[in-house]
Amino acid sequence: MPLLYASQSLREKWKKIWTKRAMMGLVLGQFVSLLITSTGFSSSELARRGINAPTSQSFLNYVLLAIFYGAFLIHRKQPLQISWYYYLILAIVDVEANFIVVKAYQYTSLTSVMLLDCWAIPCVILFTWLFLKTKYGFRKFAGVAICVVGVVIVVFSDVHASDRSGGPNPLKGDLFVIAGATLYAVSNVGEEFIVKKSSRVELMAMLGAFGAVVSAVQISILERNELRDIKWTAGAVLPFIGFALAMFLFYSTVPVILKICGATMLNLSLLTSDMWAVLIRIFAYHQKVDWMYFIAFAATAVGLVVYSGGKKKDEGTQIAEASDEHDKQRDEEAAKGNLTQEAVHGNQNS
Repeated sequence: MPLLYASQSLREKWKKIWTKRAMMGLVLGQFVSLLITSTGFSSSELARRGINAPTSQSFLNYVLLAIFYGAFLIHRKQPLQISWYYYLILAIVDVEANFIVVKAYQYTSLTSVMLLDCWAIPCVILFTWLFLKTKYGFRKFAGVAICVVGVVIVVFSDVHASDRSGGPNPLKGDLFVIAGATLYAVSNVGEEFIVKKSSRVELMAMLGAFGAVVSAVQISILERNELRDIKWTAGAVLPFIGFALAMFLFYSTVPVILKICGATMLNLSLLTSDMWAVLIRIFAYHQKVDWMYFIAFAATAVGLVVYSGGKKKDEGTQIAEASDEHDKQRDEEAAKGNLTQEAVHGNQNS
């Protein structure tokens, strides 16, 4: 009987932990992680074939966003809730972020790009703290510091083992990724600001429309000759299409994950993209991975866990402050009601 009771207790605890909602969040998180890894794989494959057209890779993604979400926006027949020039600025930042990060694959390795993308996290925290007045606790800043240590280790590892890094100029490529990650942070903070004032459909539709226009202009200036010289075989077309589809699905899936299980699960899920990148580099490219990558991966993992672990505490503090404010307002209303009742009773006595 005690053994049966213990097994039932464990089963109940297992059901509480692995709910349908948690399993769905886990599956979608790994799906997004594989999407990020596939975009890196596609960019690395194009770079290996000598194709240097980073803006052209992102162009099809913006077209898909504009067509798919634009159809919903037109069907709603509602005016824009945000002025169009905000979307234009956001599109320029997003296009250049994609351009710089994809350009980095010409110089550094797939693993370095995947790990250095974590630089966007401290930038997002800094920008949201400065411009959106978001409050962060000590644990978040500690996690950011550990992530930065991992970023520094990646750069040092590429310089230390440049003959095995998988790129002609790894330091230049790493700096490109850091610059692109900073622009990604600006884009994410801008999207957070805009989505609070408008809908997700409007954001995706306008970002896709203006992103396609900005990309087309940049392609006509910088990549016109490159596209003309490309031999459009299946080996060149498939990575282009794969990159665009993966980016479109990534843009569309992230809001769903945030709604189901929050940003903590998203960050931890994206962390596994580094593991997938290492596996691709070992088995697909048959390259050796420097031992310092694993130290950088461990530092990045610890930093993200510490960063994510402090979120509930911070949100609890903000909720407590909101609750205290609500209680304060309720007490004030109750006090006003008591004064009114006393005045009424005083008038009746008179």
